[in-house]
Amino acid sequence: MTPAPAGNRRIGVLVVDDQALIRRGMTLMLSAEPDIEVLGQAADGVEAVEMAERLRPDVVLMDLHMPRKGGVAATREIMLALPRAHVLVLTTLDSDETVFEAIRAGAQAYLLKDAGEDELLDTVRAVHRGESRLTPQIARKVMDQFRRLASSVEAAPASAAVDRPAVSSAAAGRPAPASATEALSDKEEKILGLIAEGKSNKQIATAVFLAEGTVKNYVSRIMEKLHANTRTELAVMSVRQRRGD
Repeated sequence: MTPAPAGNRRIGVLVVDDQALIRRGMTLMLSAEPDIEVLGQAADGVEAVEMAERLRPDVVLMDLHMPRKGGVAATREIMLALPRAHVLVLTTLDSDETVFEAIRAGAQAYLLKDAGEDELLDTVRAVHRGESRLTPQIARKVMDQFRRLASSVEAAPASAAVDRPAVSSAAAGRPAPASATEALSDKEEKILGLIAEGKSNKQIATAVFLAEGTVKNYVSRIMEKLHANTRTELAVMSVRQRRGD
């Protein structure tokens, strides 16, 4: 059992699942930990968004398939309203087609619902620290999706870029990239590798002897160059590059 952090600041968690037994089981398990506090339970995506905005949890345990509003849409809305929150998706099947979409929406970690108690608790704490976690099965699934996306982009005619509606950099919350094919510097490659290992900005700063604020700027620049929306996407891209996929 992990001791409660100094100052009694516990990790606030929102449990989201349409099955009452799963919600209650997760709540009982998490509530037994001195450093974790379950702030509420939501039975669908609509409730999840409303409760997240009201309770402002640190971590959201998100089911994918729910009535009224699914986990992908709920994740997207929560991340827009609470960019400092962390979404940990719990899914039943590693072949679920919504895996890639949830990562695009901002999910930071994935676990299968048959994960062990220790693994779940460790992942909750890890995402709260800013780390990204993907099971090997989920990582393979996401890499396959990236591969298909890259293939479709390469196969598209040049004129398609003109016809495709542009998303402004201001709307994305980041400055426009200098070049669509701009290569990463050695320092950026090093930082990308540490992101792939699940390191937080603070841990990266210690490893590369930079200020944490400087690391944040590097991460934003890397995301620009690779056209990634989340740190999890960056981690998957790095793993794929190392494997030569």
